[in-house]
Amino acid sequence: MTEVPEYVRNDAALTPYVETICRRLRYAEDVRRRLGGLHDAASQYLRFGLHRTDRGWTLREWAPNATAIHLRGPFSGWRSDDRFALQPTQNPAIWELHLDAEHLQHGDRYHLHLQWPGGVGKRIPTYAQRVIQIPNTAEFDAEVWDPPTPYAWRHATPPRPDVPLIYEAHPGIATSEDRVGTWSEFRENVLPRVVAAGYNTVQLMAVAEHPYYGSFGYHVTSFFAPSSRYGTPDDLRELVDAAHGMGLRVVFDLVHSHTAKNEVEGLARFDGTEDQYFHAGPRGYHDAWDTRCFDYGKPGVLRFLLSNVRYWLDEFRCDGFRFDGVTSMLYDHHGLYRDFGAYEDYFSRSVDEDALAYLTLANRLVHDLRPDAITIAEDMSGMPGLAIPGEAGGYGFDYRLGMGIPDYWIELIKERRDEEWPVGELFHRIGNRRHEEPTIAYSESHDQAIVGDQTLIFRLLGTEMYTGMSVFTENHLIDRGIALSKLIRLITVLVGGEGYLNFIGNEFGHPDWIDFPREGNNWSYEHAKRLWHLADDGTLRYRLLAAFDRQLLEVACDHGAFTSTPATLLRDHTDHQLLTFFRGSLFALVNLHPTRVADAPFELPPGKYEVVLDTDLVEFGGKRDQQRRGPVATTATTREEHVYHEVSLPLQPRTGVVLRRL
Repeated sequence: MTEVPEYVRNDAALTPYVETICRRLRYAEDVRRRLGGLHDAASQYLRFGLHRTDRGWTLREWAPNATAIHLRGPFSGWRSDDRFALQPTQNPAIWELHLDAEHLQHGDRYHLHLQWPGGVGKRIPTYAQRVIQIPNTAEFDAEVWDPPTPYAWRHATPPRPDVPLIYEAHPGIATSEDRVGTWSEFRENVLPRVVAAGYNTVQLMAVAEHPYYGSFGYHVTSFFAPSSRYGTPDDLRELVDAAHGMGLRVVFDLVHSHTAKNEVEGLARFDGTEDQYFHAGPRGYHDAWDTRCFDYGKPGVLRFLLSNVRYWLDEFRCDGFRFDGVTSMLYDHHGLYRDFGAYEDYFSRSVDEDALAYLTLANRLVHDLRPDAITIAEDMSGMPGLAIPGEAGGYGFDYRLGMGIPDYWIELIKERRDEEWPVGELFHRIGNRRHEEPTIAYSESHDQAIVGDQTLIFRLLGTEMYTGMSVFTENHLIDRGIALSKLIRLITVLVGGEGYLNFIGNEFGHPDWIDFPREGNNWSYEHAKRLWHLADDGTLRYRLLAAFDRQLLEVACDHGAFTSTPATLLRDHTDHQLLTFFRGSLFALVNLHPTRVADAPFELPPGKYEVVLDTDLVEFGGKRDQQRRGPVATTATTREEHVYHEVSLPLQPRTGVVLRRL
C-alpha cells in the first residue's frame, strides 16, 4: 500500500478511507505511466495542429471516426481539393498533411471538412491557436498566426509572493465604454490600477476562445486560441509581459471541467461521434450548464488537456491557473444539490477518480515546469487533500477557493437583519476550512456579480448608491452599508484564508451587477463595463472604500496575518454584537452593533498595543477625523479572584480596529 500521507494520519475522520486515498494516489501514478511520461504527453500541442516546418507546413488531427479530412481555405477555393487532403498515419486515428510554404500565409483563414460514416461537417482544428469570427456572420474560422517577427519578451517573471492578493478580472468588461474591451486596453488602463490598489496577482478570465460572450468565458470551444474578440495572441503576450514588468503575476482561468456543445467550432462530435472527447450518453452532458463533460479516462483527452496546460505556460508565460469547476469534475452529480455534510461524500462511488487523477497529474505538470507557479482549485465540496502538495500525498493544488465565505455573507444579508448577526457563528463560519490546506478567501467574486444576483455593496446599499454616495451629504443607509462592507472585508481577510481575491471594481464598491449583451436586454452593454470614473471622483465615497481595501491588505501583509496560524477567537458577545480575535501579531476588535457604543474594556493578553487600522476613519468613509495616537497599554483588573488584562478603546457602532501587539 502507498504510504499513508501525514494529513490523513492527522485527521481521525479519514481513517476509514485510508485504502481509498492510497488507491487513488496509486491510480494517478499508473495513469502517468500509461501515458508514457507526463512531459511527453503534455507536448502534443507541438505536434498537433498547424505548424511551420523547414519545408513548409504540417497539420495533424486526432479523429478516430473520420473517413476523410480536407483542409479548406482560399488556397483550395474553399472546396475539398485532394491536394489538401489529410492522410491517415500508421496510427489510423491520427491524420496529417504536409504543405509547401507558399500555400499558407500569416492571416489566412482556414478550416477542416470532415467526413465520417453517415455524415460530413465543417470543423475548426482542435489545436488551432488563432480562431476568428467571420465578419458579419455567426461563423468562425481558424487563422494562420505566423507573424514575420515573433513576440520578443522583455521582462522577467516576478518572484512568487508569499501571499497571493488576486485581482480577478474580465478583459471585455474592463473598459468604461459600451463595447468589448481589449487586451491592450487592459494592459494600458487596468494594470496600473491593480498595482495602485495593492494587489500582486491578476487572474484573467475568459482567456480561451468562446463564441458566446455572455458565457463569461466558460463555454470554451478552442482551447489553444486566446479569444480574438480582445485582440491578437501577441496582444495577450504583451499584457502578461507588461504585468511582469510592473511586478504583477498573471494567473489564467483554466476551464477543463466542461466545454461548449458547439459542433462546428468546438469539440462536440468533432469526428462525428458523440464520445470522442466525452462520456457517452447522459453522463457526457452537463444539463445545468448546457455543456459537454470530458471523459478523463481516455488517453487522448488527457494528452489534449495536459498539452493545453503546458501551452499556456510555455507560450504565454502565465504564472499558474485557477482551475474552474473542480467540484463538477470530481463528482458524477457535479456537486449539484449536495451539501457535503459527511466524509463519506468524498469517498462514494460518485467520485470520478479519472478526473481526480487528471487533476493530480495537471498539478504535477505545472509544478514540474514552473515550480514558482500556483494552482487554485474552485471546489466547494472540501475534498480532503486537494490543496496538499503531491509529494505529501495530496492532489497538488497550492490553494483552494474559500467558496463558502461569500455564500455565508449573502445568507446573512438576505436572511437576517444586521442587528441579529450572530458574531460567534459568523467567526466560525468564515474560518471553517481545512487549515492544513491553504485557502484563498474572498467576500465576493464574479459569481456574486452576474445577472440575477447582486454584489455585496448593492445588497447593502440598494438603489441609494446611485444617488447617495456624495461625500457632501448625510445618508444613514449609505453610512450603514459602507460600514458593514468594511467589516465584512476585515473579517474575511483576517479570518478567511492564506490569500485574498477581489473581483474587478469591487475594491471601490462598483455599483452594478454584470449582464452581458444578450437578446433579453436588447444587446446592451450598460452592465458589461466598469465605471472607473466613480473611483476617481473625489466627491464620491467610492474612493474611500478603495482606500480602505488597500490599507487593509497592506496591514494584513505587513504584519504576517495571512502567513500566521489561523485566527483565534478571544471573545464573542452576541447580545452586544462584539467580536474579538487575533491572528499572528494582530488583534481585531469589532463592534457590529447598530447603535450601542462598545465602551467596556476589551480583554487582551498583557502588553502594549498600537492601532494599525481603524474602519471609522474619515479617509475610509467613517466619522473619526484622525487616527488614535500612541500605544494602548493593558491594565490588570481583578474580578472574582481572577486577573484580567484589558484595554479601554471605545468603538462606535458598526466599526472595528486592528491592533498590533508591540
